Amino acid sequence: MMSQDESKSRPLQELRDKLQPEVAELIKQQRLNRLCEGTCFRKISTRRRQDKFWYCRLSPNHKVLHYGDVEEFLQGQIPHDSLPEKLAVADIKALITGKDCPHIKEKGALKQNKEVPELAFSVLYESDEYLNFIAPDKHEYCIWTDGLNALLGKEMTSDLTKSDMDTLVTMEIKLRLLDLENIQVPEVPPPIPKEPSNYDFVYDYTQHTQQQT
Repeated sequence: MMSQDESKSRPLQELRDKLQPEVAELIKQQRLNRLCEGTCFRKISTRRRQDKFWYCRLSPNHKVLHYGDVEEFLQGQIPHDSLPEKLAVADIKALITGKDCPHIKEKGALKQNKEVPELAFSVLYESDEYLNFIAPDKHEYCIWTDGLNALLGKEMTSDLTKSDMDTLVTMEIKLRLLDLENIQVPEVPPPIPKEPSNYDFVYDYTQHTQQQT
């Protein structure tokens, strides 16, 4: 296990910086794969009535969001052809999160659902149309907001991505340093030695040739 001082040394920091883009791409693909599997979401309501649900998943080519209402909360995947509604990823204008979401601003929504703002996000498409989400938990919220940001070509900024990035980069560094176990990694490169006073130790190939002739 690396100590805190070792993890901050310049060679290891350079290695960490080099690994981060590779790990970011790995995390991105994982997020998009999860969106392709799909998630069941709860519909927010200002009235006290039985919960209603809907399901959304990304197409395998990452170009379309398929979604539709379901009668109950589902854990497994729903086939694309069972979801009647579609939204092209190219039509998405922006991702909105938290209290700025239109379904969170609705009167009475916050009073009965105090935990909802932290799990809410909306997709803006066309001029003023929204697809509104309430994630089942914080983990799923991070997965979907990361995935949607990736689809929009934006940075994934969730707490889950930060945690995954740190964990995966640290693991990769440890794997690469297995051969250096019990060897102290210097914080700075070693100094370049001075030139020798003479080069008598260098093999003179020309002199050897002359002796043979």
